[in-house]
Amino acid sequence: MSAYLITNVSVVGGPPTDLLIRDGVVAEVADDLSAPDATVVDGTGLVALPGLVDLHTHLREPGREDAETVESGSRAAALGGYTAVCAMANTSPVADTAGVVEQVWRLGREAGLVDVQPIGAVTVGLAGERLAELGAMADSAARVRIFSDDGHCVADPKLMRRALEYVKAFDGIIAQHAEEPRLTEGAQMHEGEVSTRLGLIGWPAVAEEAIIARDVLLAEHVGSRLHVCHVSTAGSVEVLRQAKARGVRVTAEVTPHHLLLTDERAETYDPVFKVNPPLRTAADIAALRAALADGVIDIIATDHAPHAVEDKECEWAYARPGMLGLETALSIALDVLGPEWDLIAERMSRTPARIAGLTGHGVDPAPGVPANLTVVDPAARRTIEPAELASRSRNTPYARMTLPGRIVATFLRGEPTVLDGKAVK
Repeated sequence: MSAYLITNVSVVGGPPTDLLIRDGVVAEVADDLSAPDATVVDGTGLVALPGLVDLHTHLREPGREDAETVESGSRAAALGGYTAVCAMANTSPVADTAGVVEQVWRLGREAGLVDVQPIGAVTVGLAGERLAELGAMADSAARVRIFSDDGHCVADPKLMRRALEYVKAFDGIIAQHAEEPRLTEGAQMHEGEVSTRLGLIGWPAVAEEAIIARDVLLAEHVGSRLHVCHVSTAGSVEVLRQAKARGVRVTAEVTPHHLLLTDERAETYDPVFKVNPPLRTAADIAALRAALADGVIDIIATDHAPHAVEDKECEWAYARPGMLGLETALSIALDVLGPEWDLIAERMSRTPARIAGLTGHGVDPAPGVPANLTVVDPAARRTIEPAELASRSRNTPYARMTLPGRIVATFLRGEPTVLDGKAVK
């Protein structure tokens, strides 16, 4: 295997040092290292982090390869500093059987750019009527441990209870898209002052908060693990805070766009800003940022949702919700949190890897650990040009925005997937 020597690099914000990668692991971290056979990467001014881990990625394959493939999404992830992503189940066919999750897992291995861990559907066809083959997916080669109907709420409380009970047997997790569907019928954006002014049907915050409150009670009753996807409201934060104080086994994520963008973006009627859950208010953003800092919200997850042109560049009412996120997530985290490297590593690598049970990921660069890491230039600023993104889709809300930070290199088990800011393959 190849050897790489990254010189004068800061490891998770620490003092500059040298980092030697050899045979798939971090061989040494020390000053003034020498390795004549190694390719040298000048790390002056750069920061080495454990490879980022995304718990919420839509790769669209099988079924919508016009929007994304496992390979193109994996490349976007590597360019964003990720070494592992969890692929959501809302493909076509739905990833609700062992056969489909194994297909996604194998496509990830063939691409070889990041580790792709499939997430299985909770219910057959995401229909919310009967449980999918949870045990078969858990026992498959993909070894699925997280199950979600993301894009659809498991609205039936009896079915949700059964799912939580079922996965408890193998310490699995139910990841809930918290949306009471009877409160959001026809909704187009956040319910509030802006939706009233624009005359668009609103998506009330309580539709999210009510499901989270119900599900933390169910998880507490069953003693099982619950993960709440894309938390977006201040009220949800308080429900989670109370649940965690009682010791409920609940974790939660927030997306980069819910940390930065408000519902006022809908005033342009540009469908790129249509997302589910919708963009909320400045007060919600402030609460989400505070919860991320104090750990009530455990992780940042991208909810990377690529869409083909015809599904996004149309009238607002007909546009599908979702935004790209993999190639810009770290930049948004830097913009929101500043260069708090230990916090960024915790929220974007260590904790998501721990939740997903991804051994070898989310470990700070140190002698003997797998060389899954990313190297960042925090001083760089880049303007986001949609045509230059690796994703097959172009629905980024950050088009032509100038954001901080640039991924210089990403390594997966010691082999570079990105060098000098460019994909290796």
